Amino acid sequence: MKTQISNGMLVSLIIILAYPKAIGITQGIIVREAGGDMLLATCMAMVQGLCMMLLTVFIVRKIPGSNFIDQAQIFIGSVGAKFVGLVLFLFFCGAFGTTMITYVYHIRDHFLPEVPIALFIIVALIVGLYANYHGFEVIGRLALIGLFSVVALNILILFGSTQNFDIKELLPVFQSGIWNTFKASRHNDTDWAVATLMTAIILPMVKDVKLWGKSSATGIIMGWIAILIWPLLETGNLSPEVTGQYLVPCLQLSRAAELGHFIRRYEMFMIAFFAIPIFVQISMYIFCASHVVTQVLKLQDRKSSLIPVSLLLGGFGYWVVSDRFRAMDLLTRYWPPIALTLAYGLPILFVVLGFLFKKNIGR
Repeated sequence: MKTQISNGMLVSLIIILAYPKAIGITQGIIVREAGGDMLLATCMAMVQGLCMMLLTVFIVRKIPGSNFIDQAQIFIGSVGAKFVGLVLFLFFCGAFGTTMITYVYHIRDHFLPEVPIALFIIVALIVGLYANYHGFEVIGRLALIGLFSVVALNILILFGSTQNFDIKELLPVFQSGIWNTFKASRHNDTDWAVATLMTAIILPMVKDVKLWGKSSATGIIMGWIAILIWPLLETGNLSPEVTGQYLVPCLQLSRAAELGHFIRRYEMFMIAFFAIPIFVQISMYIFCASHVVTQVLKLQDRKSSLIPVSLLLGGFGYWVVSDRFRAMDLLTRYWPPIALTLAYGLPILFVVLGFLFKKNIGR
């Protein structure tokens, strides 16, 4: 695979793949299970995500220039590679659906309630396709701009929320129990799972193999810091009980933020800065899904698969978002076991295959 992006772009992509859903809908689900321990659950998820990421980097580095599908081809042949490719494609379809939930419910419920859901999906696909037709390097550069948006958004929410912060809301620690807190962390684990399997696809395209591990770990840790600010402020400003009542608590926190006497609608700033990361995320799902299809079907040009793949992703996203109960059922019941099984299962599978077929690695 041709080297296309820098290690800094990889760091930005890892952060952006986890950030949009993790600060809002994920925290709302966690707080309903773990109460005030949502902050600790987020910390636990970061440790698990870091382990997933480092294991994935270790596997890809063993055979430079090969992602998970290439390695499946080496270890278990073309049939096995096609199966792994199919599994990854379905995974990115599911991830796209969860992102559509985040994207549509953030904007439609609070700003544009009369706009049809289909229009949101069409806009997302147009932006994602436009970025993909300009190439992976363009998406990488947009990720750097998205990282700036994340930093700006966090700085603004810090300035606007500290004056009403009550540290007593964070106590007592582990009120819901250690096991229940750990169990609740699985919802944030799914955000890191998406970043991990994205990395498994694009890592051979990143410069400087020696910095892969450091860059990936930096992405997880910086992403965790960026995300951690939100459950901290949501708990201290809104209280766990109030936070749990909202589907998208980060928007409610934004409405409560105060930035002087003249800026009353802080949530408008949030949507403005939130839009870039979410569209970069959508672009990456289209890229990863189309890249998997191109490898499995052995197509000459990835661009030929972009429109069919986008239509499939868009159709699934619309099906999920059009029914709120279906969407929340997917997020809370089905997506965590599916995402975590693949994010942990595939790396462990390749570790075992690498041990059993060492001779194939040499070849």
